Amino acid sequence: MRETIRAWTEALETFILGVIFEQRRGKRAAAVRLLLYFFSKLFTLAIKARRYLHNVRILRDSTVGVQVIAIGNLTVGGTGKTPVVEKFARELQNQGRKVAILSRGYRSKPPPLHQRLFKKLLLQHEITPPRVVSDGKSLLLDSESAGDEPFMLASNLKDVVVLVDKDRVKSSRYAIERFGCDTLLLDDGFQYWKLRGRRWDVVLIDYQQPWGNHHLLPRGTLREPVTHLARANTIFITKSNGHSEALRNEITQLNPKAGIIECVHHPVYFEDVFTGEQQGLEFLKQKRVAAMSGIAQPESFENGLRNLGADLVYTKRFADHHRFSQQEILNVINRSKKRQAEVIVTTQKDSVRFTKLDRRDLPIYFMRVEIKLLSGAKDFNDCVRQICFQ
Repeated sequence: MRETIRAWTEALETFILGVIFEQRRGKRAAAVRLLLYFFSKLFTLAIKARRYLHNVRILRDSTVGVQVIAIGNLTVGGTGKTPVVEKFARELQNQGRKVAILSRGYRSKPPPLHQRLFKKLLLQHEITPPRVVSDGKSLLLDSESAGDEPFMLASNLKDVVVLVDKDRVKSSRYAIERFGCDTLLLDDGFQYWKLRGRRWDVVLIDYQQPWGNHHLLPRGTLREPVTHLARANTIFITKSNGHSEALRNEITQLNPKAGIIECVHHPVYFEDVFTGEQQGLEFLKQKRVAAMSGIAQPESFENGLRNLGADLVYTKRFADHHRFSQQEILNVINRSKKRQAEVIVTTQKDSVRFTKLDRRDLPIYFMRVEIKLLSGAKDFNDCVRQICFQ
């Protein structure tokens, strides 16, 4: 039953995305677009009303007495946020800060329904502690319980606390009181207005699709109006080619005070999903490669493999955050073998959702990616220095 619901949900999501980006034609798609446009107007009003209520203090926010860095997007998905969160965590840690990453755990597996109902009946839902993905020493949850990004961050950052809870005021206090953290990174936190005080807002903008299709949810992919970029202290242009003068000028008009940093997602090495064996970037040169992914923008990943010399003979795309079954992975292996692929490559974010396999006829590697700054390194260093020593 659960698999059926998941398949139906992903099919609906794929259909809606096709409608939003006008890849689907016909009267039905046009009618759905019109309906989504109507709801996007309501969504815009709701966003502006919520912002106003926070500004006049009717909706109250909290301060927790430590530095808060909110890292997020104006658009939904695909900007490459996780490596930027990782880079901030490493740099802040190198400056002597005790860092905690606070995530809401998108599509993480909640506790069983009977436990949640029992706690609500006993009025215990407010005192339930956040889920600890990492205590800064050990990895304590799997990707299904934690969510893809929190699990990946905890795996890559051995000395950083990673917590998951929708209520990040609660998880921030837990990080401070339980682990002694003095710096909190809000993963996907630009729209989380309940935490103020000593706050630094970092916004990521995808060079290839900076404003999505210029419509707000659900007609488009914008979470709030582009003019709200004025709240940002630092802006990252991700997936840049180093020649983004026009976009930089557009950003400067919206926010003349923020520092602008251009970066690219730089592949570092390939690692076997199951054995941990690592290979250098030359590993794919002149190899027949199959690509498998369940991310928001698979084109960037696939083009990255081609740029490293791979002959891409087969690609399989799943919905974003898709949790793979063993049979689905085996199907990809079988189809890759028919195309005479020598290796299957996936993303690190996808690899944490892989299940154990009864057989592996082809090796499966993930591509480890980090952020490489193209310009604005001084702005990044100044940003970290201001956060640490203000």
